[in-house]
Amino acid sequence: MLSSQARVLGEFLVDRHVLSRDDLAIAMAEARRQSEPITQVLIRNGLVGEKDLTAALAETVGLRFIDFTETPLNPDAATTIPESVAREYLAVGVDFDGPRLIVAFADPGNDAGVLAVGQATGYEIVAAAGSRYEIGHALDQIFGVSSVAQQGSGGLENPDGAPVLDVNELLAMVIESGGSDLHLTAGSPPVIRVNGELKPVEGIEPLNGSQIREIIYAILTQKQREKFENELELDASYTLPGRSRFRLNVFLQRDSVGAVMRAIPFEIVELSSLGLPAAVERFADLPRGLVLVTGPTGSGKSTTLASLIDIVNKTKALHIMTVEDPIEFLHTHKKSVVNQREVGEDTHSFSNALRHVLRQDPDVILVGEMRDLETISTALTAAETGHLVFATLHTQDAPQSIDRIIDVFPAHQQQQIRVQLAASLQGIVTQQLIPTSDGKGRAVAAEILAATPAVRNLIREGKVHQIYSVMQAGAKHGMVTMDQSLAALVREGKISRETAFERCTNEEDLKRLIQSGGF
Repeated sequence: MLSSQARVLGEFLVDRHVLSRDDLAIAMAEARRQSEPITQVLIRNGLVGEKDLTAALAETVGLRFIDFTETPLNPDAATTIPESVAREYLAVGVDFDGPRLIVAFADPGNDAGVLAVGQATGYEIVAAAGSRYEIGHALDQIFGVSSVAQQGSGGLENPDGAPVLDVNELLAMVIESGGSDLHLTAGSPPVIRVNGELKPVEGIEPLNGSQIREIIYAILTQKQREKFENELELDASYTLPGRSRFRLNVFLQRDSVGAVMRAIPFEIVELSSLGLPAAVERFADLPRGLVLVTGPTGSGKSTTLASLIDIVNKTKALHIMTVEDPIEFLHTHKKSVVNQREVGEDTHSFSNALRHVLRQDPDVILVGEMRDLETISTALTAAETGHLVFATLHTQDAPQSIDRIIDVFPAHQQQQIRVQLAASLQGIVTQQLIPTSDGKGRAVAAEILAATPAVRNLIREGKVHQIYSVMQAGAKHGMVTMDQSLAALVREGKISRETAFERCTNEEDLKRLIQSGGF
């Protein structure tokens, strides 16, 4: 049950046009489901920035909000609070009001903090609210920047004396460098993947296990910490307010915590802007069937799926159900109603969620990953019974994707599955992200299989190895092989020949395609 204060805050944010009513409803449902404060959910999902939220909270309870970009600090007031107390309670002296000291707190509702500041200064305290980030920045200006901040990342020290980096500043570096991932590993400085290459963050010494644990635990909920400690693995998401969302994977390596955080843009990119063939968009207009998006880790599968779901959401009045691990892109209700479920938070597993999904009146189902026999079997049944199902596999091409699905099943079932898959499959998109020739980005190379009658026959007859030949001659159906896609990128000057040959299926085919200038 959400508190009345949470409801008042939500309505206040909607009235001030800081938050839409749809986003509020989604956040309140998540807060209720996870037994978390609504404020934590709003910030984590990037719906409201920490500063705006703190200002709104202050106004709803009648406290003054200190905007440090507009309010000059009285130097005497600022240095009245001892540094140890100011940093412990995130408190900044702003000004004097006669015999009273006006203090901005990150948590003005913490009575113990207000009392401690009063005892340390000898003043009667007038508590005001301030942004946690701005208060931390002000404290560094007043008392000097800590040793870690001087290295370029800002931070305090943990009880063991090891410096703690500000994860938000590290993630901001990922965005500003055009990077895709942040790696945190004991014995190494933070490392950012930029255009496929790992680059250490300059000016920061190698991190130890204690530092990484502090960095990661600072952004996890209590429930997430407990899950990680029980299972020694954790998939989650984190929001850098106003900048980006990140997919977070936490793990143990040599008894130390390690983590990788992958950037996920707030904005769902239009499919036409991803560099994929126009034929891919047709899959979003299908009434039923199975559409697979495949490729190695980091190939942009989730981005493509989010764009396809967004097309459906914008153009059709349907019920879309997603099962993801974790939820990456957030979909608001447009023409469709979208329900997103996260494995480990909203459901125990992909298979468990899919066992129940057909009772939830879906029109479109997104399966984040088909990992096991039960998940694959249920997805096939859903596609066969009139639902449009999008799913991913970690496979390298269309024929391998078909074989992977069939091979999951026992030998005595495989012919039945061939028939079922031949009837329900609509298409397969296999993609790779290739470093561009100028070294400034990556281009998408995509293989497209459309389930024509010829392709369906080959699947039924167990002649999957012949599908590649059908794809080579299938341009009129929107089909493209990976080598054809790579050759086109080379001819357009987007990628180098050397890179294309490293990623191709058949070197002779690729050489011929580049030289012939066509398919």
